Amino acid sequence: MSPRDKPLAWLRGEVKTPPFSQDARIEAGFLLRRLQRGESIGLPQSRPLPAIGTGCHELRIVDRDQAWRIVYHIARDAVVILDVFSKKTPATPPTVITECRKRLEAFQALGKKKDSHEKRKT
Repeated sequence: MSPRDKPLAWLRGEVKTPPFSQDARIEAGFLLRRLQRGESIGLPQSRPLPAIGTGCHELRIVDRDQAWRIVYHIARDAVVILDVFSKKTPATPPTVITECRKRLEAFQALGKKKDSHEKRKT
C-alpha cells in the first residue's frame, strides 16, 4: 500500500472465504485496492447509490451461485465500507439503505467532531 492510498474503514461486514469463494474474495480485494488508489470504477463493477448519500456506491461481485454487494462511501481520507451483503432481490433492501445511512451519518459526525477539535488546538 502506498502512503498516498486511502485506508479502508470497515464499519460493517468483511470479505473472507467462506462465505465468499476464493475468486470472489480476490476480485473484491482487487476492486477495493483500486478504490484506495483513487480510481473511479463504473458499471458493471460499481454503481452509485445516491439513496444512501453523496459519494456512496456499491461494488458488484458475482460469485458462483450468488451475488455480493459491498456498499462504500468515498470520503476525503478513507474508503468507508458501510455494509457487505448477499444480494437476493433485484432492489437493494430498504433495511440495508436505512442502516447504511445511519452508519454514514455517524462516520461523518465523527469527522466533523474531529475537525472541530483540531481547529480548537490551533
